[in-house]
Amino acid sequence: MDEPLHEPVDEIEVVVAHSERATLRVGDVFLKVDTDQARIDAEVEAISLAPVPTPQVLWRKPPVLAISAVAGTTLGSLGGTSTGSPTAWAAAGAAIRKLHEAPLPPRTGQAGRNTTALAAELDKECEALVRSGLLPADLVTRNRRVAEAALRPWTPAFTHGDLQIAHVFLEGDEVTGIIDWSEAGRGDPLYDLATFTLGHEDRLDDLLTGYGTDIDLDAIHGWWSLRSLLIVRWLSEHGFDPFAPGCEVDVLRARM
Repeated sequence: MDEPLHEPVDEIEVVVAHSERATLRVGDVFLKVDTDQARIDAEVEAISLAPVPTPQVLWRKPPVLAISAVAGTTLGSLGGTSTGSPTAWAAAGAAIRKLHEAPLPPRTGQAGRNTTALAAELDKECEALVRSGLLPADLVTRNRRVAEAALRPWTPAFTHGDLQIAHVFLEGDEVTGIIDWSEAGRGDPLYDLATFTLGHEDRLDDLLTGYGTDIDLDAIHGWWSLRSLLIVRWLSEHGFDPFAPGCEVDVLRARM
């Protein structure tokens, strides 16, 4: 029997997809398609500067960026059960601290938004949430009050800007890779810590064992509320479910 002319094509996995961007996995390669070239540029720049394990940039041809997969597994997902030992969480905390102590990158990231503009955006979003009936007024009002603690002066650090728990990979108790750097840049380091522990508040102490405990816990709580308030409506309109157990609406309810 004749040999096939080509090797079978790997199955294509859609990791995430919406109107702004999509990420596909083909074997050990991730293909990121983004309508915003600035995000691709920011990701490539941050990967080159970050002093922590990152994927390898294989090639780029706008609007596509190809990067390598990283080894290991995550410590959980938003809405899912957190995994990993306290030592693994501490290792993640130590890696995040190393990033935050690195020389500042040239651009401002998602975690570095102006607090005055952010407060105005938050007030507008809170009004929309109540007006639409998506969330009850008392839930929104309480969390808007909690969010105020995040709107304070902060010292800029090298931040990831979208440090979801699903973006940090470990093997055992060693960080093997941090992915998705398109929102990276100068910003508030507590934004990263809050994003990583969103929905997994019980693991914050383990994370801080590696990161260091000299932080403003009220600001962390504020970022949990602020991030959730700003994203609930967008998620609902783009096919995601912020009302799923352990997700953003539960984070808001935990503040009541």
